[in-house]
Amino acid sequence: LLNINVGGKLFQIAYKVLAQYPITRLGKLALYTDPMKKLQLCDDYLVQKNEYFFDRDPSIFHYIFHFYRSGVLWVMDEMCPSNFVEEIEYWGIHLKYSQRCCRILLEEKRDELNEYLKIEKELEAELEPLESGTQFDGKFLGRFRKMVWNLIENPYSSVPAKIIAVMSSFFVLISIVGMTLSTVEEMKNKTGKMWMEQMEMICAIFFTSEYLMRLISSSSFKNFLRAAFNAIDLVAILPFYIQILFENLDDGDMQYHEELHKVENVSKLGKVLKLIKLMRIFRILKLARHSTGLRAFSFTMRQCYQQVCCLLLFIAMGVFTFSALIHSVEHDVPGTDFTSIPCAWWWAAVSLSTVGYGDTVPDTILGRMVAFVCISFGIILNGMPISILYNKFSDYYAKLKAHEMSQ
Repeated sequence: LLNINVGGKLFQIAYKVLAQYPITRLGKLALYTDPMKKLQLCDDYLVQKNEYFFDRDPSIFHYIFHFYRSGVLWVMDEMCPSNFVEEIEYWGIHLKYSQRCCRILLEEKRDELNEYLKIEKELEAELEPLESGTQFDGKFLGRFRKMVWNLIENPYSSVPAKIIAVMSSFFVLISIVGMTLSTVEEMKNKTGKMWMEQMEMICAIFFTSEYLMRLISSSSFKNFLRAAFNAIDLVAILPFYIQILFENLDDGDMQYHEELHKVENVSKLGKVLKLIKLMRIFRILKLARHSTGLRAFSFTMRQCYQQVCCLLLFIAMGVFTFSALIHSVEHDVPGTDFTSIPCAWWWAAVSLSTVGYGDTVPDTILGRMVAFVCISFGIILNGMPISILYNKFSDYYAKLKAHEMSQ
């Protein structure tokens, strides 16, 4: 018998049993005749008791011991899959010796564990700032840049930093409200325009100052430009300056653009200005910098992109299928709106989403039956992935809040 001491527990296995598995660690220990090679396979050797000592987990070795006796490697549900695989790799035993059911369950648990660890790592990276306070040590104006970085990026570092974070969200809301009010007919008079322009100027000055402070406090200009939030900040302030540039160009060549001022709504310059002004709506994305809910929503969309793409594929298939059916049923009806399959796409889309605006409706009994099937399919289709997305969103939101509290 070969005496084996694993973590303080003694096991005895016959040499002839171990010799049946010569590629395993204990099989080599039983077959080797060179004492030096045997010592390389174990952690220690007790001469008095003739025991080979292994500093490994004795609880898992019970399953290894059972494998040598029975030839079958059993896997229990309560064991950590990573630890178990690490142990059997140390003993040189392949997972193929386990039963197929045990192997499937172990691989599923390993996949779940790897996915869980991957999500945890990505969640931590979601809250991790691009810079850290230690990166400014020994750099030009390092102390000053670190102070600016704490003010802008770390709202929990001091009271002024928290005030700046609140002001940032406040100016975003003020900017969105101002852009909304500028479209109201009563605010298009001279006084209203003046107030809106002054409000826009104040918001643009604040956003520009905030962007420049982030740029100054960045330790890597390349990483700063690659950051998504910094790109959003840049998009938030560019429309204001582009608008000023276009207006100055317009004023500089008054005679050439005389007609543009009269029909600005249909002119190319007027359309460009409207598009630039519309880009200010992206300022609302700045709230995601200080909003855990928006971050959790964005993270959920990135993690569940396969389910979302699958849902969009099913919707597209439903739109094409039911638009073809409703057209084949309704196209002979006088005065019908379903004159072609592309014309029926809108009806199929609003019916699948169960919104049903009622602007286009079938007139025949067969058409209404097709509409009923389409709406029923839409209810089933929308009900399947919504619960998955909501559960994942709730889970990610709770984890993000927990990470924020721990930090």
